[in-house]
Amino acid sequence: MRATRRAGWAVAAVTAVALAAGACGGEEADGILRASWGDPQNQLEPANTIEVRGGTVLDLIFTGLKEYDPGTGEAVNAMAESIETDDQQTFTVRIKRGWTFSDGTEVTADSFVDAWNYGAHLKNNQVASSVFRFIKGYEDVHPDEQGAKPTADRMSGLEVVNDHTFRVVLGQKFSLWPQTLGYPAYAPLPRAFFDDHETWLDKPVGNGPYQVDAYDRGRSMRLSRYEDYSGADKARNAGVEFVVYTDNNTAYTDLRAGNLDVVDDIPATQVRNVENDLDGRFINQPAGIVETISFPLYQEEWRSPGAATVRRGISMAIDREEIIDKIYGDTRTPATDWTSPVLGEKGGYEKELCGETCTHDPKRARQLIEEGGGLPGGSITLTGNVDSGSNRLWMDAVCNSINNAMDDNKACRVVPVGTFAQFRQQVGARRMTGMFLTGWQMDYPLIQNFLQPIYYTGSAANDSGYSDPEFDRLVDEGNAAPGQQQAIEKFKDAESLLVEDFPVIPVWYRNGTVAYSNDVDNVRLNPFSVPVFTEITVG
Repeated sequence: MRATRRAGWAVAAVTAVALAAGACGGEEADGILRASWGDPQNQLEPANTIEVRGGTVLDLIFTGLKEYDPGTGEAVNAMAESIETDDQQTFTVRIKRGWTFSDGTEVTADSFVDAWNYGAHLKNNQVASSVFRFIKGYEDVHPDEQGAKPTADRMSGLEVVNDHTFRVVLGQKFSLWPQTLGYPAYAPLPRAFFDDHETWLDKPVGNGPYQVDAYDRGRSMRLSRYEDYSGADKARNAGVEFVVYTDNNTAYTDLRAGNLDVVDDIPATQVRNVENDLDGRFINQPAGIVETISFPLYQEEWRSPGAATVRRGISMAIDREEIIDKIYGDTRTPATDWTSPVLGEKGGYEKELCGETCTHDPKRARQLIEEGGGLPGGSITLTGNVDSGSNRLWMDAVCNSINNAMDDNKACRVVPVGTFAQFRQQVGARRMTGMFLTGWQMDYPLIQNFLQPIYYTGSAANDSGYSDPEFDRLVDEGNAAPGQQQAIEKFKDAESLLVEDFPVIPVWYRNGTVAYSNDVDNVRLNPFSVPVFTEITVG
């Protein structure tokens, strides 16, 4: 999720209330940058965030062992001085000296080990806890069995050697594990997090290029440059004010009026106008994002014999190209697999993996749906948040495609949810009964990140409840492979199982887009589609 870093990425762009009082344009070169935003699903604990809005802020207030190059996405050392292993299972991590949290306390090996143990433990109910499942002893602090209680307080695979060195023993070999360590769940935490947790939650303290000044939920979050930051990516502006919007059209209007500097959720109705409106101040580039529609496989009607055939038929009913053309212009591309083209073929992307099942063929779609036993209950629903201006548009278009294929205008209907946070709470509580919007913004540019978090049994972002022992086995073998290419082949084998099981419909790959004002310079997007806020200058 340096994606989302994210987290894991959920389809939604949240939008707006009126701007906080006092916002004005024309700040100096080190002035405050004003950006549109939306309240995250949960409070900003690193291991409790798997969506893009919370991940955007965590990226700015924390720096982990690794970070991802904003140009290439490559994992490079940040707080790590070195990460060494002789067997791809036991890793010795040395951290750089002299780093501090924004409260002035030192970042030590304990800061990482304590944070990881907290994130993993069942009692702390962290949504990204499963990322620690690779570490030996995870099952002791977070047993998989329903109702089972932890038998330990700390994972046996973590050992502090000295103030600046710790050792990590994994439960199995995982050659690519160091490349995952830019994910925010792996961030260090200061003692204040543990000593006065509620106070920390009100005003999180991290070790990144910015510090939190204030958070008024539903309105704004204000960050200021952390002057004693030790990293190379020091902020070139004085801070960022994230303004919460509940309508991205309002955010876009405020950008054009000079009340905002950066908007990374362009209304679908404005995509064709934005370059002219802003004299070219618009970036549109491929990003590691795939948008999908999931099925609640925890509901009996969606896992019955023939249900996978129905799901494949529904996919073939969707006219991806027409929806993109009418709503999104050139900011989307029809999906043909469950990863992203930004990985490239060498990275595991397979352009034709989904085949005819991801092409529009309404006649064949109806045949498959009928062969599989018909739509559950005779009709289906599609649920998603509608605080993103385009979500309702494309949900309606998807249902129209299904209705046309079935020659029944009641075959599919949209069930909207008001906000992203409300929607994700329902998804997390497994309250879905029909299709629902999902998606993934890569946390790191590896095929493993598009597969394990979403489809591995029990993973944090496995919203559909999909479980296949063969898929899990192939992912485990990919993780244990001695080199990257061998790992990629195993992950590709795992992905091929999704073609038959079809727990999730790949809809399209989403580009990263951002529009910006005359008052800022040096705007660019990283491969995860997030603006590189530290580089933006104001004035």
